[in-house]
Amino acid sequence: MGEIEVPAIKTVSLTIKEGEFVAIMGASGSGKSTLLHILGLLDKPSAGSYKLAGQEVSRLNDDDLASFRNNFLGFIFQNFNLLARVPANENVALPRVYSTNKKFLTDEITLLKKVGLGERLYHKPNELSGGQMQRVAIARSLINDPLLILADEPTGNLDSKSAFEIIEILKGLNDAGITIVMVTHEPDLAQAAKRIIRLQDGKIISDEKIRDSEKSMGMIDNLQILNNKKHKTFNLTRVGDYFKQAIRSLLANKTRSALSILGVLIGVTCLIAMLALGKGAQEDVKKQIASLGSNILMVTPASAFHQGVALAQGSVTRLTIEDSEEVKSISGVSKVAAYANSNGQVVYGDKNSNTRIVGTTPDYIAIKNAAPVIGRFFTNDEIISRQKVALLGKTVKDNLFGDKYPLGEFIKIKGVDFQVIGVLPEKGSSGWRNEDDQIIIPLNTAMYRLMGKQYIDSMDVQVSDPALMNRVTERIKRLILMLHRLPSDNIDSVEVRNMAEIQKTVTGMIQTFSYLLGSIAFVSLLVGGIGIMNIMLVSVTERTREIGLRKAIGASNKDILFQFVIESIAVCTVGGLMGIVFGIAISMLLAKFAGWSTYVTLSPIVIAFVFSLAIGLIFGLWPARKASKLNPIEALRYE
Repeated sequence: MGEIEVPAIKTVSLTIKEGEFVAIMGASGSGKSTLLHILGLLDKPSAGSYKLAGQEVSRLNDDDLASFRNNFLGFIFQNFNLLARVPANENVALPRVYSTNKKFLTDEITLLKKVGLGERLYHKPNELSGGQMQRVAIARSLINDPLLILADEPTGNLDSKSAFEIIEILKGLNDAGITIVMVTHEPDLAQAAKRIIRLQDGKIISDEKIRDSEKSMGMIDNLQILNNKKHKTFNLTRVGDYFKQAIRSLLANKTRSALSILGVLIGVTCLIAMLALGKGAQEDVKKQIASLGSNILMVTPASAFHQGVALAQGSVTRLTIEDSEEVKSISGVSKVAAYANSNGQVVYGDKNSNTRIVGTTPDYIAIKNAAPVIGRFFTNDEIISRQKVALLGKTVKDNLFGDKYPLGEFIKIKGVDFQVIGVLPEKGSSGWRNEDDQIIIPLNTAMYRLMGKQYIDSMDVQVSDPALMNRVTERIKRLILMLHRLPSDNIDSVEVRNMAEIQKTVTGMIQTFSYLLGSIAFVSLLVGGIGIMNIMLVSVTERTREIGLRKAIGASNKDILFQFVIESIAVCTVGGLMGIVFGIAISMLLAKFAGWSTYVTLSPIVIAFVFSLAIGLIFGLWPARKASKLNPIEALRYE
């Protein structure tokens, strides 16, 4: 007690034989409960020897002691120690969870009927009287067919009638051959025993034998047989029982369990939704850049200012049709499409639209993957003869014609009549441009009949092999400098952009953004894990007496550890599964109502679920370990 050492029992020497009914008496503080706890393997003597069935057991480890308690001992407690939210039949069957042999155990229903509770099988402790609860405790002590029953003040909280009924049950069990050791301070109750031992100040002051025992069950005296019933924590049936106990505990505290689940649910939901948004944006960029063509180099003249420095007189400020024709001769170039761009109003009947007008060449089809879905593309002859024909993007077609068939119709582009000969495939919109809001016309027609240009704005160059991109880039720059008679050191006056590099850069940025969003969701999962740990610590404190009871009926440290870890994992599993459903649902809602692109893949779902399980394991381990290290006696005495 603090710094003061108080020996509870000392110089005690006694032998209890099979089939005896022993009553241990003494005043409060005499050491009788401590002696009973040592006999029941709930406590260890600080010195001395204790042999059970001829075997030294006072120095066994906790797992071996748990196995002995479960297989050979039964406990009847003064305060009943029943699980409050569990019916009588399940309270009786509780030791089975930790039993190594479940084939030959007495049925709990039979035991409850045997102690006179056949009509109260499914009632919870708060629906039973004190005498009935003690009968449940007695039935529980018999579930594993014990050879020794230890009863601590079994009638201390009962009225005289209930006390008489309980003692008659104990006498009947003893007459059947079960050894009983009972602690009591009532002389009348002690007379039911066959032997009375009196303690005072931790010493035996008398040992009186009233009558001989008539029958015994044959106590096992071979340690090898005991070892055959060693505790096995890793067992499929045992793990299944752990899950049942965990689910029962979670259902018994619905509000607390719901709050624990909510933390994980929010984290997993955010993780899946955020990654779906990031993946959707990434896929959009890929599609948009892919719609511009593959292995493409975009060639434009440098702007008037390059990297903040004005370009010198004579720099390339215009590209010509001749430039595009010469670029075709470069080795590795397969297609070249030149462009002349402008914006203008397009009119059909009483409808009009302000759109982008692009003059180009037939190579546009291959470079942009833009074969018309309706009609045809214009030919080189139509370019040379400056024919007034046009292909419409889907947005323009819908704005001007709606559901009407457009081929053969005439539209006015900047007041000039053009005949519609085709409709372009749908490309979608990017952050800077709607690829469907444009009209494609022959290059020469655009330059000389519509825009009044003597130059092209840009050109797209398709390279036959991605490995040649860098080499072709350098050759294009040097060719144009040569065609414009500019010095070779003025190479920056021509800009050649690699679409693959742009795609890689943009995709990398979006992926980084996705990781940022995912990391925020991971943090929310960690916060949920901390909440689970706090709640599990509270649960351990609230269930201290329950833990002591489970250890008394045979649960080892590992059993308690795994049971609490499984509770934590069960919370995270439920939260993770619900979070996956909510995450997918929110992603779909964002796509449908907000118009955001979302893309749910299997990998974020697996990552989120596995991470939620890891959270349950990591944050549940410390509370579970704390629970497993509780001393059974101290836990049973906890208020």
